[in-house]
Amino acid sequence: MPDALSFFAIAWLDPWLVMLTAAGTFAGIYVGAIPGLSVTMATSILISFTFKWEVNEALALISGVFIGGVYGGSRTAILLNIPGAPSAIASALDGYPMAQQGKAGEAIGLTTLMSVFGGFIGILALALFAPVISGFALMFNSRDYLLLGLIGITLVGTLSGESFAKGAFAGALGVLISMVGLDPMTAEGRFTFGSVTLMGGIPYIAAMIGFFGVAEALVQLRQLDLPAVRQKIGRILPEWSSIKRYFWLALRSSGIGTVIGALPGTGGDIAALLAYDHAKRSTRNPEHPFGRGATEGLVAPESANNAAVGGAHIPMLTLGIPGDAVTAVIIGALFIHGLKPGPLLLIETPHLFWFIVGSLTLANCFLLLFGLTGVRIFTRIVECPKAVMIPLIIVLSAVGTYAIQNNVTHVYWMLLFGLIGYFMKIYGFQVGPVILGVILGPMMDSNYRRAMLGARGDISTFLWNFVSHPITFVLSLALMGILLSQLPWVQQWRRRRTDRQRPAT
Repeated sequence: MPDALSFFAIAWLDPWLVMLTAAGTFAGIYVGAIPGLSVTMATSILISFTFKWEVNEALALISGVFIGGVYGGSRTAILLNIPGAPSAIASALDGYPMAQQGKAGEAIGLTTLMSVFGGFIGILALALFAPVISGFALMFNSRDYLLLGLIGITLVGTLSGESFAKGAFAGALGVLISMVGLDPMTAEGRFTFGSVTLMGGIPYIAAMIGFFGVAEALVQLRQLDLPAVRQKIGRILPEWSSIKRYFWLALRSSGIGTVIGALPGTGGDIAALLAYDHAKRSTRNPEHPFGRGATEGLVAPESANNAAVGGAHIPMLTLGIPGDAVTAVIIGALFIHGLKPGPLLLIETPHLFWFIVGSLTLANCFLLLFGLTGVRIFTRIVECPKAVMIPLIIVLSAVGTYAIQNNVTHVYWMLLFGLIGYFMKIYGFQVGPVILGVILGPMMDSNYRRAMLGARGDISTFLWNFVSHPITFVLSLALMGILLSQLPWVQQWRRRRTDRQRPAT
């Protein structure tokens, strides 16, 4: 243990490493806040600059960018209803309504505190329970990941708007969009209609920016005469009573984020979605309805997606399996530096494990510092005249989309999705489920194929596996429970129960 503490302290005691961690966290916050500039992209670019550096220097900078980038996506989600990253989609559901009520400063302050709290829980789990959690993650197989994807698609129907059918339709539309391109197993074109351009598929960043950025800008064109909402920037840090009130929800959400983050190939977007659903189901009497500015709707996803950062490092360091896209890039960086993440990492290079834990902890401390600064400047975005803001959003959306692969075709896709998203918003369809469908679609597709191969194409064996394995059976029950909870008579029973429990005024 003394050796572990000394390795941990290296990240804190070397001024150069501290500066790199701080710079990475600061840059990550603002990169994450720009739609189109993902944390994965920033980490990939960093590797090309740091492959000649010492491994500790490279990891310190990357850890800061990772921690800051996951949090940064919530800034534009709250202020403009444009998530800077997929993990911030759930935060936009209640964060943006809070900004429309003049509570943008309060929302950002709460988001910062809960992100830091969730981050520490994930890092603590990484330090104490890495072998145990990674062993549990190994128990998940293809059909379990398929069920996780199906649960995510059904959840978006329950979380978005008042119509489950509309939400499920939007999620299915996202899955359909994700199917465009070459089949991952047969290399045959799907929904390409003979077009070479469509062979590469549709990048989810173009879809996300179109459905959120451009669609929101077009909707705002209908409200040019409405005055900008003045933001009340008083106390940014939540009061102690509020912290105590949301502590257990944040703790449970952080646990969800850590476990989901430790499942290879999932990440903060699914963690935030499941935590949001947990908050919606466990909160009896929120001050505001969910989707209309519920504080719990910010606490849960922001705690979960930052906790997923620590969780994602668990399979990466102990098994050599990436927990999400960013840790997949980090694995590449470790190989470049001659290291081999996997079961022997803790035995052969324990100093590396504890240095990463120390760097993530330090970056989380800097997140608290940088996250609470510049809030007043950020909230002025909401108060800009719409005649200035709307063209700026569309231009930045086009630039962010083009920057993905320097491909103007992606800009055309963005504009098309913006028009589709505009009409969806007008007719009461939520666009968040579409993006989650685009993200979850490939995971569902590949894991369905693997599950069928494991059953040797026999549908009876395939179905029997869903009830004969404990984890698969529990996930199947969860999926059935979500679907049954949306039946009309169940909804009416829950409303009557809520009304009986609500105190008389």
